[in-house]
Amino acid sequence: MKPPVFSTLGCRLNAYETEAMKDLAKQAGVENAVVVNTCAVTSEAVRKAKQEIRKLRRENPDATLIVTGCAAQVEPETFASMPEVTKVIGNTEKMNPATWQGMAPNLIGETEAVQVDDIMSVTETAGHLIDGFGTRSRAYVQVQNGCDHRCTFCIIPFGRGNSRSVPAGVVVDQIKRLVDKGYNEVVLTGVDLTSWGADLPATPKLGDLVMRILKLVPDLPRLRISSIDSIEVDENLMQAIATEPRLMPHLHLSLQHGDDLILKRMKRRHLRDDAIRFAEEAIKLRPDMTFGADIIAGFPTETEEAFANSMRLVDDCHLTWLHVFPYSARPGTPAARMPQVNGKAIKDRAARLRAKGEEVVARHLAAQVGKTHHILMENDRMGRTAQFTEVLFDTDQPESQIIEAVIKSIDGNQLRA
Repeated sequence: MKPPVFSTLGCRLNAYETEAMKDLAKQAGVENAVVVNTCAVTSEAVRKAKQEIRKLRRENPDATLIVTGCAAQVEPETFASMPEVTKVIGNTEKMNPATWQGMAPNLIGETEAVQVDDIMSVTETAGHLIDGFGTRSRAYVQVQNGCDHRCTFCIIPFGRGNSRSVPAGVVVDQIKRLVDKGYNEVVLTGVDLTSWGADLPATPKLGDLVMRILKLVPDLPRLRISSIDSIEVDENLMQAIATEPRLMPHLHLSLQHGDDLILKRMKRRHLRDDAIRFAEEAIKLRPDMTFGADIIAGFPTETEEAFANSMRLVDDCHLTWLHVFPYSARPGTPAARMPQVNGKAIKDRAARLRAKGEEVVARHLAAQVGKTHHILMENDRMGRTAQFTEVLFDTDQPESQIIEAVIKSIDGNQLRA
């Protein structure tokens, strides 16, 4: 039996769902198959997906080649027309055990070549709970999927559907199992994490979920939150930041830009001052807080002055870890129809933002030398601080354990202890 080959492109949630698909394929007895889990965030992501499909077909000429993920959901016909592709399945279908049972060797030819339903009709999150995806030290728990917002540059709601939340009780039970298995850190993930709860009875907020986890799973040493929309942060989440040392002092902010006019054209729900106010309040409540952020360079109509506002936002919001995206027009989005910025200017601005990012990382690293940190070991020579900074060791340490160490020096973009 030749086990399936899986390839994941794009976000952490896709990687999580690939782990779920591996389980489903194994249970169904699927063999000699290649599964490409695609991303649709930019046109470049779709191009990379096609490239990966062609490469995997050359390497696996006799396999059933299945394409799924956001790009398959948004553009099923694009992939169905590729001669390398056997089947295209949507984001809902990929989490359905029946889909994989229909791909058992004796049934391959009997199911439709394209299985992609209307993602907007999906009202619940699938019950695919993966115990222990990640390293042996850190596990990821998907608590939310989809997005109700319609930012003008983003195709993702059409790949993921509307926002759906996993009930708090289900999340707590899963985290208890992970702690029983020895995991010392859990990361909550989702497409639009701060919208968690809006579709549940009594419409709880993300802060309610965080407080409930920390109260009901007292043995969990570390809880981490992935990307959040700061304008949606609720009082309980701010309370947790202020009072709960087990909630890690690192937040990744979905900022996208630092200029008010561009933010309005992006159809974001916050303005520049909202982002700055949130960052300052969080640092006041938790002085060791660090922030990551997504920032787009070269959004349509962006002037040099508007770009300068994004550059200034890095310091104004005390950002440390930048994810810089050169704007890439995504067909089917309103932004693709706006006046575009010159490609050379986009490239130049992205490079300047990345250089600024290197500067703030260097500043953060320098400030850690001489400090004592609690470090979660991901392997025997590398771990991460509570702020998610990588720390290298010269001698073996106990993998998956939290150890205390003094930072001695800087090594590139990492620390040494």
